[in-house]
Amino acid sequence: MESSKYQLFEIAESSRLEKESLARELNEIKHETGVTIDLVDMLEKEYKRSRIRLTEVSRDFNKYREEDIKIAYEAAIAFQLQLTVAREKENNLKIRRNDLQVRMKNVGKQVERAETIVSQMNVALEYLSGDLNQVTRILESAKNRQLLGLKIILAQEEERKRIAREIHDGMAQTLANVVLRTEIAQRMLQKEDMTAVKDELVDLKGQVRGGLEEVRKIIFNLRPMALDDLGIVPTLRKYVQDFEEKYRIHTQFNLVGKETRIPSGLEIAIFRLVQEALSNVNKHAKATFLSVELTLEPDQVQIYVVDNGIGFDVPLTELRIAKGNNFGLLGMRERVELLEGTMVLESEKDSGTKITMLIPIGGVGENKEENQNGQHGES
Repeated sequence: MESSKYQLFEIAESSRLEKESLARELNEIKHETGVTIDLVDMLEKEYKRSRIRLTEVSRDFNKYREEDIKIAYEAAIAFQLQLTVAREKENNLKIRRNDLQVRMKNVGKQVERAETIVSQMNVALEYLSGDLNQVTRILESAKNRQLLGLKIILAQEEERKRIAREIHDGMAQTLANVVLRTEIAQRMLQKEDMTAVKDELVDLKGQVRGGLEEVRKIIFNLRPMALDDLGIVPTLRKYVQDFEEKYRIHTQFNLVGKETRIPSGLEIAIFRLVQEALSNVNKHAKATFLSVELTLEPDQVQIYVVDNGIGFDVPLTELRIAKGNNFGLLGMRERVELLEGTMVLESEKDSGTKITMLIPIGGVGENKEENQNGQHGES
C-alpha cells in the first residue's frame, strides 16, 4: 500500500504537469484564434469591397476597359481564397481549443481522483499501523469521538469544494447568453453599425461581470476560501457584512478573547452554524437587528446569535425538532452534538431570539496540563 501510494502520487504529479502544459497550449491557441478571427473579419470586408468593385467595372463598359475588369475579378478571387483559408483555419483552431478544454477538464478530474485515493490510503495506513485492539477504547473516548465528527464534517466540506469547482467551471447559462450576445454584435458588425456594436459590447461586459460576481458569491457560500487563508474571525466579519448588505438587516459581529486560529474542522463547523443561524433569522424572524458574538477561550468556543425578531414558542419548537420537522435548527443541533457541544434556544413571542452554542476544543486543556507537568518534571 505504501508503494502504491507513491505510485498514485507520481500519477497525480504527471497529470498536474500535463494539465499545466495543456493550459499553456490552450492560451496560445486562444491567442491565435483571436488573431485569426480578426483576420477573417478584415478579409470579409475586403472581399465585400472587391465584389462591389467588380460589379461596378462590369456594368460600365464605356468607362472601364477589359483589363480593369480582369484586375477587379482577380482581386475578388484572391480575397475569396484568402477568406476561405482563414475561415478553415479559424474552424480548426476552435476545434483544437474545445478539445484542449475537454482534455484539461478530464486531466483535472484525474488529479482529484488520485489525490482522493492517496488521502484514503493514508487513513487506512494509519489505522493498519496502529494497535487494532485499542480501536474500541479510542472511539469511546470523548476526544476522539469529536475528532471523528470533525473528519465527517471535513468530508462534507470536500464535497462542497467539488461542487464549487463544477459551478466555477460551468457557468452554462451565462456563457450561453454571452455567445448569443456576441453573435448579435457580430451581425451588427457586418452591417457596420458601430454605435449598436459598442452599446451591445458594453451591455455584454456588464452581464459577464454580474455573472462572475454571482458565481463568486455562490462559491463563497459553498466554501469560503478566506476560511483556509485567514481563519474564522475575518471570514465571519466578511460574511456578516455581506449578509447586512444583501438582506438590509442591521448586523454586527463581536469577538471576545484573542483572535487566534483553531482546528480547521472546527472553524468550518462554526462557520456553517453561524451561516444556518443567520439564514433562519432572514427567513423567519422578521428582524431589523442581529448580533453575532464569538468568544474564543483556550478550551472552548462560544457562539451567541441574538435578534430582535418576532420570536417563537421554545417548547413547541423543541418538540418539532425532536420529531425532525424543523430542519434548520435540527441540522444545527446535530452539528453541535457531533462536536460534543451544547445548543440552547431562548425566545418569546415578539421578544426576539437568542441561540447559545458551546463547543469544546478537544485536547487543548489536556495538552496544557501535560506541558505544565513536563515543565515541573524538568525543573
